[in-house]
Amino acid sequence: MSEQLQEPDLVPPHPPGWTEEKVADGFSVPATPSEQPGFQISQRAEVRPGLEGEYLEVAIGPHHPSTHGVFRMDAVLDGERVMKLKPVFGYLHRNHEKIAEMTTYLGSMPYTDRLDYFCSLTNNWAYALTVEKLAGLQVPERAEYIRVITAELTRLLNHVCLIGFLTHDMGALGTPLMYAFREREKILDLFESLTGARMMCNYMRFGGCRVELPSGWLEAVRLLVDGFPRFLDEFDNLLSTNEIILARTQGVGILSAAKAINSSVTGPMLRASGVNYDIRKVDHYGIYDRFSFRVPLGDHGDVYDRYMIRVLEMRESLEILKQALRDIPGGPIIDPKAKLRNFKPKVGEAYGRIESPKGELGFYIISDGSANPYRYRVRPPSMINLTILEDMCLGHTVADTVVILGAVDIVMGEVDR
Repeated sequence: MSEQLQEPDLVPPHPPGWTEEKVADGFSVPATPSEQPGFQISQRAEVRPGLEGEYLEVAIGPHHPSTHGVFRMDAVLDGERVMKLKPVFGYLHRNHEKIAEMTTYLGSMPYTDRLDYFCSLTNNWAYALTVEKLAGLQVPERAEYIRVITAELTRLLNHVCLIGFLTHDMGALGTPLMYAFREREKILDLFESLTGARMMCNYMRFGGCRVELPSGWLEAVRLLVDGFPRFLDEFDNLLSTNEIILARTQGVGILSAAKAINSSVTGPMLRASGVNYDIRKVDHYGIYDRFSFRVPLGDHGDVYDRYMIRVLEMRESLEILKQALRDIPGGPIIDPKAKLRNFKPKVGEAYGRIESPKGELGFYIISDGSANPYRYRVRPPSMINLTILEDMCLGHTVADTVVILGAVDIVMGEVDR
């Protein structure tokens, strides 16, 4: 068949505006490559002995599907090898913090849903916890149990979806992600029956929760908790010893414990590097000191350890849920002293933080005694964890960079705010 084709059929035409300078090994080289959109060629600072060539500067994103949102990586490549990488954020900036300073305290609660939109209930909790510190509110015991239950369900939802997206980034198109989304839908059904919304839940209130649990809700959670280990075992067996996943993740994107600490990395990424730090254990916020659970730690700090930490944390979340469902008491769900209308906390400042599924999520608020915060600041784990991306990617291939980014677990709504 190739004998019947003419040369124009085998060689595609040059893009508009390209002029041919020389032909080497059958490939046409443009005379002005730096003027072409999307990449730039620069001279190597040091040429390795016996080799001649140039580095290629290429922008990955902001509309590339592997960047998990409108996020760009400016990479300098030596062939397929990453020599430099600069993460560029800001495409999804929505002025979250300034909007919060211009609205009432309670009016900001729905905005927190839209930070990490996979984890709206933990976002609600972190914000409510900060305002409760500021105003001196006491959360009833039943509301504390409800918060723990919804937070650990959120952790299950987040981690199982992260694993689905990570395998998708490796080329397992569809199946693991659909397995993950099947379980996610079950949890979203519970959130919808409790809050009226599947993702933007707006459920926490200062001093407690918005509404009482609907009839049969706890039984539905128990049913999910009883059935989830069977799915998790199946998921674990399917993926954890898969030779492709092992080859793509072990020894890739290593982050040392010292570098993770110095970069303020938190959450599963930090624990995958072997650092025993979980805010649920450190601060004992809410009622986490009542529950028995372990903190999984990694040995190597590579992508495989980050994957396994999420698998093991889901197992620990199930243990917390079993204990919370067993011990949840009756009683009120909100502090009777809490005011929903005309809420004006005393003058002061407070920082509240929780162990969100992605790491330390904190809110810093300064009150001047008025109905809206004088200063409102979010400490988003997605953005802080992303700042170390270049260190993990150096020396790896472009394909490895996609997997390393996927294991960080980012949501751009939280990164840019």
